[in-house]
Amino acid sequence: MSSVIDQIDRAIAMTADIVKGITDDLLAAPTPCPGWDVRTELNHLVGGMRIFAAELTGTDPGAAHEDDWLGSSPEAAFAIAADLDRAAWHRPGVLETPVRLGFGAVPGPMAALIHLTEVLVHGVDLAIVTGQEHLVDGQACEQLLAIMRGMDFDAFRRPGMFGPEAPAPVGAPAHRRLLAFLGRDLQPVAHQH
Repeated sequence: MSSVIDQIDRAIAMTADIVKGITDDLLAAPTPCPGWDVRTELNHLVGGMRIFAAELTGTDPGAAHEDDWLGSSPEAAFAIAADLDRAAWHRPGVLETPVRLGFGAVPGPMAALIHLTEVLVHGVDLAIVTGQEHLVDGQACEQLLAIMRGMDFDAFRRPGMFGPEAPAPVGAPAHRRLLAFLGRDLQPVAHQH
């Protein structure tokens, strides 16, 4: 099992490839997150990465999570966030310090796992909606699903986080089993595949 920092690197790299393929005409497409289009979900992800990086480095992110981080170039905004985020996680001793999140301070390893989940799962959401499932890192999804199944995940099943586990089709690929475990309903976007 690779370290959680390596897994974050992989998730950022995967999601960066997916973001490169999101054309302007796809920004208004609905996603598996109720009420969110592609632009809203990507903005949430970029804002989260910038805020996490700021929290890890003791700096000011410069905006609130749901402010507009994307401006006129979502791809450039993601690239900046990815660079800051990657650098922050590679600081010495990063996992030894608690991280303040919206719901309180959590130990470094748990904060890293939460962040890995954010980057990987939103990346998978965006891949599915924009017809880029071939770019999903199946091994990374399989690893994260194994970690989640091995912990008491019910604490995270609450409004604004994750819903109850949804059924995954038999033989579904790892990324779809991961989304089902996290309660994503993939039915509304099925017509876009």
